[in-house]
Amino acid sequence: MTKYFTSESVSAGHPDKIADQIADAILDAVLAQDPNARAAIEVTTSTGDVSIFGELSTSAYVNVRQIATETIREIGYNHAELGFTADSVNVSNKIVEQSGDIAQAVDNADDDPEQLGAGDQGMVFGYATNETDSYLPLTLALSHRLMRKIRDVREAGIVGYLRPDAKAEVSVELDDQDHITRIAAVVLSTQHDENVSLEQLRKDVRELVIDQVLPQELVDDKTIYYINPSGRFVLGGPQADSGLTGRKIIVDTYGGAAHHGGGAFSGKDATKVDRSAAYFARYVAKNLVAAGVADKLELQIAYAIGVAQPVSLNIDTFGTAKIDEAKIRDITAELFDFRPLAIINQLNLRRPIYKQTAAFGHFGRTDIDLPWEALDRVDEIKARL
Repeated sequence: MTKYFTSESVSAGHPDKIADQIADAILDAVLAQDPNARAAIEVTTSTGDVSIFGELSTSAYVNVRQIATETIREIGYNHAELGFTADSVNVSNKIVEQSGDIAQAVDNADDDPEQLGAGDQGMVFGYATNETDSYLPLTLALSHRLMRKIRDVREAGIVGYLRPDAKAEVSVELDDQDHITRIAAVVLSTQHDENVSLEQLRKDVRELVIDQVLPQELVDDKTIYYINPSGRFVLGGPQADSGLTGRKIIVDTYGGAAHHGGGAFSGKDATKVDRSAAYFARYVAKNLVAAGVADKLELQIAYAIGVAQPVSLNIDTFGTAKIDEAKIRDITAELFDFRPLAIINQLNLRRPIYKQTAAFGHFGRTDIDLPWEALDRVDEIKARL
């Protein structure tokens, strides 16, 4: 039986991603002044409007409106014909101080890993696969690359009629052992100026974006290309559709190839295990796969609010383990400290490094340096095999 798998990505100009980038830009600005700040910032975008709300406890002062408009301008919403623009958008700031009942879980920790409990209950997943050099599923890696490429040709003026909003999907065909045999289909929809023909757009996107990204050994004469399959896409971004932080959590993580605990990343400081523990789970999974313990591996960690030690740890290798799974779990428990403060310290997470993650994925990035993508524990793991 022929099997297929698909992942998607969206551009930095997608309404949900605008919201994520504003939330993380505010977080970065706060952390630059106050590394111990607590944040859970949410953002919505809609026609002519950005609403910023959520919780923030900090000694820092930042200009929220200025950060929001500068972020919108950087993304490319800087022309009146786009409707939603940096110079015309209304920004409302409704951020409040963090609840004392929630804050007490971490406020009295005194930087003691045994005392700093998780900022909330929750479960997170980390995943890695050796089917790509980035240890991400190929479908997701290619979808992200398509979105970065279309941004590059737009910003460089190579295809000057493109607008910021875009999205892509890549589908692959799998054999009975779940090995990728070919790229079955590519979907790419991009916002564009009024005066370009659909024929010209499809030609340019195919030649200057898609053909520059896809590995040609996986493309054949049966590969299907859907470029702006609905036709016209002039009206886009928040002018056409609302956006919200945390609504692209599958794009942010593993493209549907792994489970997701449900918690979003953007706008949250590192005491929120939704973010920090998910990053650490990726770090552990990637190092384990790179060490050769399995071809692919998923790690689940669960926490209770105010408790440092995880309440559970589970590992699934999907039948690809090279050693006994019990031994993999023992090695993981021996080498890695999953307490929230230990994670924060190991990955140095009280820094303004988050805005750069808020578009094109939080994992598998080769264009930016992220501590949870380091392969610095491989030799230690191999020594225990």
